[in-house]
Amino acid sequence: AARQLRRSRPAVTRALAALEERAGVRLIARTTRQLMATEAGRELAASARNILAEYEASLSGVTAAPMRGLIRITAPTAFGRRHVTPVVAEFLDLHPEIQIELVLADRNLDLIEEGLHLAVRIGPLPSSRLVARKVGEVRRVLVAAPVYLERRGTPQRPADLAGHDTIVSIAAGQSLVWRFAGDARNATVQVAPRLIVNEIESVLIATRSGRGLARALSYQVAPDLDAGTLVRVMREWEPPASPVQLVVPSGQHLQPKVRAFLDFAAGRLQQLPVIKPEH
Repeated sequence: AARQLRRSRPAVTRALAALEERAGVRLIARTTRQLMATEAGRELAASARNILAEYEASLSGVTAAPMRGLIRITAPTAFGRRHVTPVVAEFLDLHPEIQIELVLADRNLDLIEEGLHLAVRIGPLPSSRLVARKVGEVRRVLVAAPVYLERRGTPQRPADLAGHDTIVSIAAGQSLVWRFAGDARNATVQVAPRLIVNEIESVLIATRSGRGLARALSYQVAPDLDAGTLVRVMREWEPPASPVQLVVPSGQHLQPKVRAFLDFAAGRLQQLPVIKPEH
């Protein structure tokens, strides 16, 4: 906080202590290892953001000034790199006085605790504190290189995976238990991967080289499927699609700059063929 405000750490500490004294409650829980906002602290932060948003909206309405200021956005690493970054760049071209901080992470960051305005999320939302706008959907698909399938054969059902090499990415939310659609008894497989890595690009490199079968989100392998470097197998066993959503904290009036980006990003992302629903 001190670095972002360009103030000394003691000055920020004194300001926080004075704010807690005025509020009459503890706003930050302190341990020897970290600081974390209390429930009262999060509520005060949300209220303060609302006040600032209304203030900014009032100024914009009076002066018709161009949008300005910082927007903090988070997105999954691979999806953010491929699809969100171009949207951000285009938005910056349209609004020269806007600054955007794009945080790419494969774990869901807490919007309020991290001070983020908007997130791109893939999958169901675990928190009711978020308001979502769906822009598309993706599927978890099973893929392999043609050379691997020629050498080892094509699996037809989950039980067939016991005789195949597999590659797993622990960073993509996967485990060693692969769940498919269909009868629960026949749709769950415990895999013994030949290779385990912590990011999806390494999984795809190994899969393209014929090292085994891998699971990925459909947008991650769309270019390979189009080029024929990977083949989609066991389509009838694929789990239901997962939504791709733009989310913002609930209970807050969106600042004009955030709403503008939300609307702009929704329009651009809905045009992506890699997340359009399959028919």
